[in-house]
Amino acid sequence: MSTTRTRSVAALIAIACASALSACSDSASGGEDAKDTGGKVTITVEGWRPGDEKATIDTVKKQAADFNKTHPGITVVPKEWQWSAETFSAQLAGNTLPTTFRVPFTDTKGLAERHQIADVTDLVNALPYAKQLNPSVLEAIKGADGKIYGLPSDVYGVGLHYNRTLFQQAGLDPDKPPTTWEQVQSYAHTISQKTKQPGYVQMSKNNTGGWMLTTLTYAQGGRIQTGTGTDVKATLDNPGTQAALELLKTMRWQDNSMGSNTSYDWDSINQAFAAGKVGMYMSGSDVYNALTTTNQIKPEQYGLAVLPMTSNPGAGILGGGSVSAVSAKATPAQRKAAIAWTDFYRIRKMVDQSAAVADAKTLAATKQPIGTPTLPIFDKATWDRTQSWIKPYVNVPLNHMTSFTDGVFKQQLISEPSSKTQETYGVLDSVVQKVLSDKNADIPALLKSANQKATTLLK
Repeated sequence: MSTTRTRSVAALIAIACASALSACSDSASGGEDAKDTGGKVTITVEGWRPGDEKATIDTVKKQAADFNKTHPGITVVPKEWQWSAETFSAQLAGNTLPTTFRVPFTDTKGLAERHQIADVTDLVNALPYAKQLNPSVLEAIKGADGKIYGLPSDVYGVGLHYNRTLFQQAGLDPDKPPTTWEQVQSYAHTISQKTKQPGYVQMSKNNTGGWMLTTLTYAQGGRIQTGTGTDVKATLDNPGTQAALELLKTMRWQDNSMGSNTSYDWDSINQAFAAGKVGMYMSGSDVYNALTTTNQIKPEQYGLAVLPMTSNPGAGILGGGSVSAVSAKATPAQRKAAIAWTDFYRIRKMVDQSAAVADAKTLAATKQPIGTPTLPIFDKATWDRTQSWIKPYVNVPLNHMTSFTDGVFKQQLISEPSSKTQETYGVLDSVVQKVLSDKNADIPALLKSANQKATTLLK
């Protein structure tokens, strides 16, 4: 999953829908309103999320105008758009997507196999930094055929986001976030008792329930899939997932620390957290950007901690990200323009000091977040160098995020499940929902049934 979300990740896309979409896309053009006329090309691009404040929109429009000035043969038109599995399939079928758009790493191979996104291998390999891409990130933007289907736009590790104000009101030290799941449980109970707000909340719908249950499984040392390629096996009924669900069940029904509303996805949980109605929750490390531009969070209330791990040697954090893909029906000129825009808007600032500083100045002028913790698209040395370039402009509360920034590189980073990812998350959604809505939920039975469904998906 991706959290720029990207990160609103939503409803299960039926297997049958995939082939139908492929057929529908055959008559599509290179994205909504894309044009390729004699030597000059116009493309639409993902600009801002629904609900973003005017300053965010103005910043994107300015960057598009700057790009247009330096690329006279290309006109970039940004539009409001956010990836959501609930709407993506219909947008793809109706050809209403931008020419270039971000999708989660987990969707790349499926879209490539159905010929719904463009092969941009030669265009990406021509970029001066192509050989410096992190190998695991490079693999995430490739199809099963080994070709490249976009540029990575963001990489995150899941962290524990917490409300410093609620910590203080509960008598907890906001500079000492929990470091074990036992502490998370204890802190959540204390917050709930003393502030009357849920101490901990878990996403549960639109595939985010499965996404975060997988995250909690990884932290316990479990895996929901094993093997690779044609040898992938569903293992949803592993001890780590059972331990994760038992923890949630205890917090929900015994501790009463999760509140009565247990129906959250990425958008709604962000909204509740920014409003001061959630003590702690898990999400991608980059979610502070959305909390700021869409939900207007108060920086002083925000904290980010590294995700607690059990002592299991297999324990690690879930890492994911997004790929900026291009419509399969884009013309060669449109594809070239789309990669040029993504290079300019998302990637070049990571490897070029002048681009990094120019981007930071543009963001600073409209008070957009600068310096939100992410993970390296290249290597850590390149990441560290980029951070040093933008340090004078950083305006996010990094002093409230030191647990994460100091600890994340010491943790094992584990990729999302490789096969039928979103569909598997959808299966797990129902398990999470049942555990949070029924105090008598039979976890082993739920996982056995879910694993049978996931096994069928993988066939």
